[in-house]
Amino acid sequence: MAFTPRALTPYLSARHYFGSELRRHREIAGLSLVQLAGIVNSSKSTLARIETAELMPPPDLPDRLDAAFGTDKLFHGLYQLAKREAHPDQYRRFMDFEAEAEVVENYGSQVLPGILQTREYARALLCLQEELSTQEVESRVNARIARQERLHDAGAPERWAIIDESVLRRIVGGPACMRYQLASLLAQVDTSTSKVQVMPLSAGPHSLMGGALTLLTLPQGSTVAYEEGIEVGHLYEARSSVKNWRRRYEILRANALSPAASAELIQQAMEDFEPCDTPPS
Repeated sequence: MAFTPRALTPYLSARHYFGSELRRHREIAGLSLVQLAGIVNSSKSTLARIETAELMPPPDLPDRLDAAFGTDKLFHGLYQLAKREAHPDQYRRFMDFEAEAEVVENYGSQVLPGILQTREYARALLCLQEELSTQEVESRVNARIARQERLHDAGAPERWAIIDESVLRRIVGGPACMRYQLASLLAQVDTSTSKVQVMPLSAGPHSLMGGALTLLTLPQGSTVAYEEGIEVGHLYEARSSVKNWRRRYEILRANALSPAASAELIQQAMEDFEPCDTPPS
């Protein structure tokens, strides 16, 4: 069966237009993905994903493409637009990246990262969004919990989470819900695939206060960062930007409690909440 290239949508965004122009100039030049990869010192899979807008071009690729195709600064200019646009599909892209990541690193300053939430904890948080109907809340709860299914597979990613101590103290969904949530967290503090550290209040202010951060290491070794505020989030794929978020995360990790000390603090926080005889459904 002959290979049929995936149809492109060049006018959806600057990133999509970059990809369509890459394919158009490659085909005009009569080059395969493998041949072009050799010319611009990239890989076939990377170029293929850039053509279909599944991956932002690395910052050093546009100039190499302009040199290869003799297009002056066409790709350089398209990249300047693509890296600045607000991607309406960036959360979907983040979810796609999370689904294939080999290492997942989170920081949560106000609430637990979604990948660590129990069903009741997630429901209590989503119910705070008054514009959501009961059905919409349940749909989003199911979607959030579905993200955790991969954690039980043979190829589960390695996980590292740093959470602010305030997350342990703030009651979400009632005492019983909190106790069950903290018990679930405690079970993940120090396993073969997961580590959890608590950032104590005594450590004072730091550069990630007020937000949430996720770093995803992908199979080919690259890393993307997703920084999330109250209403909006931003996906960073450029190496320089990810390097900055990585440095902030490593500083936080160095100043957080060890997994053992974190487990003790989580256990203490659990004692502040009433026991839950039966786990919430």
